[in-house]
Parts: sequence; structure tokens; C-alpha cells
Amino acid sequence: MKPKNQTSFSGFLLLALTEDLELQPLLFALFLFIYLVTVLGNLLIILAVSFDPHLHTPMYFFLANLSFTDMCFSTTTIPKMLVNLQTQNQSITYAGCLTQVCFVLVFASLESFLLGVMAYDRYAAICHPLIYTAIMNPRLCGLLILLSLSITTVDALIHSLIVLNLFFCTDRAIPYFFCEAFQIIKIASSDTLLNSIFLYLAATILGGVPLSGIIFSYTQIVSSILRMPSAGGKYKAFSTCGSHLSVVSLFYGTGLGTCVSAAFTHSSRKTAVASMMYTMVTPMMNPFIYSLRNRDMKGALKNIFKCISAFQ
Repeated sequence: MKPKNQTSFSGFLLLALTEDLELQPLLFALFLFIYLVTVLGNLLIILAVSFDPHLHTPMYFFLANLSFTDMCFSTTTIPKMLVNLQTQNQSITYAGCLTQVCFVLVFASLESFLLGVMAYDRYAAICHPLIYTAIMNPRLCGLLILLSLSITTVDALIHSLIVLNLFFCTDRAIPYFFCEAFQIIKIASSDTLLNSIFLYLAATILGGVPLSGIIFSYTQIVSSILRMPSAGGKYKAFSTCGSHLSVVSLFYGTGLGTCVSAAFTHSSRKTAVASMMYTMVTPMMNPFIYSLRNRDMKGALKNIFKCISAFQ
């Protein structure tokens, strides 16, 4: 059969999470709950940072941006999955798939950059406390966010153009519950060697550079903490990094698990489960990690709940 491009191509078929009709309502309720908790939790973090003057610092500014990114990341994938479960129809249009590819890349890469920026912020605060406010000034914080967003947006647009120029035959099944660039390239009928090389190179750079920055920052942080004379100072310094380290471990751990599963597991459902940990569980857990391990955040959230109760 002659390959078809996007001008006549109807769309793709996403992976069905289950064929059991009795199980589908339970999965719908579970994923709807995860999505609502993710949106509500990250929205509370944003509100707490916005309205509490004590949280108007670079660390919490980056945290609010991370929460916004997590919220958008989940919104890119989960609502479509919920619609497919409700309608029992796994199809997605070509335009919808291309849009999903673009936004998934933007927000996944942006989260990686934000975690790297937050590690640099902790490095400046602990290793250079006397000039911290001069280093992490509002202008630099804004530029770091703008630069991260610009790089990830350009990368996502390039990836989308690559997918746009691919040709497809009758195999339209994507073994994921959302459209992912690497999986779409696998089912393309055109030559994708150069496309695959570019995608893997870009993913390595955009994931590896922030991770290298995180490793470097925490190497310097640990070295600086160990030189502190008081045990109380060491504990306080470690506690300020605990939440960030937990989020970094969760994000990169689930991301690595997804890559390993895709490379060594032939079961599409096992790969899909691994991708769910990366795209659904991580954004949901981040607000809990920061709110439960941070005294200032707990106080800000309590004030928000008090205000809500006062208006009722």
C-alpha cells in the first residue's frame, strides 16, 4: 500500500489500557482522581507562593513554575486518556497527536531544566550565602525561566516538524496511551534513521545537561556542608535540599525506568505502565513532597485553608 502523509492520513490508535469493559469505569475513576489531585495540589502550591510574602524567594519562584509545568504536563495527556476510556474509542486525530507530541516534549524538557535551575539555586544559597541575593536576583531568575522555556519550545517544534514530514502505512497503532515522538517514528514507513539519531541526541542533551548540573551542584553542596562546624547547620542545610532531591530522584528515576522498559521490554502494556509513572505519578507526588517536607510551605497552605474557611 502506498504510504500516506498528513494530508490524507486520518489519525492514530492509542493503546487500550484494558479490554475488560467492567474494569474501564474503575480505571476512569482512578485516573480522574489522579488528575484532580495533581491539578489541585499544584494549584495550591502556586497560590501559596503567590500570596505568602515569606515565599517570595527564588527557591519558591522556581517551585511555582515547576508546579505550573506539572499541571500542564498532566493536562496534556490525562484528559485525552479519560475521553478514550469513557467513549471506548482509542483514536486520535493527526493534528491532535502532533499537538500532544509538541506539548509533552515542552513540559517534560522544561521540568528537567527547572530541576537543574533549582539545584543551582540551592548551590548558590548554601555555598555562597553572603552573596546569594546578588547572584539569584529577580532578573537572573526571570532570564533562567525564559531561557529554559525558549530552548524546550524550539526543541519541541523541531521534533514536531520531524513527525510532520513522516509517512505512514496501515500500521497506525501507538503502543502508548499518549502520542510520543519516539513511538511515532517507530511506526513510520519512511526512512527514519537520521530522525532517530537527532531525537536521541536532543533527548540526551536536554536531559543530560540539567542532570549534570544537578550532580555538580550537589557535589559542591555536600562538600560545603561537610565543612560546616555545627551539626545544626549541617542538618538545616541538608533539610533545605531534601525535597528537591526527592523530586529529582522521582523524575529521573521514572524517566529512566520508562527508557529501560521501552528498550528491553517487548510488552507494550509494561512500557505503558512505566510511562504512566513518569507522566502521571511524578506530577501528582511533587506537591506532596514539597508541602510535607517544608515548614514554610505548610504554614502558607494553612493560611490558604483558613482564608477559604473564612469565606464559607
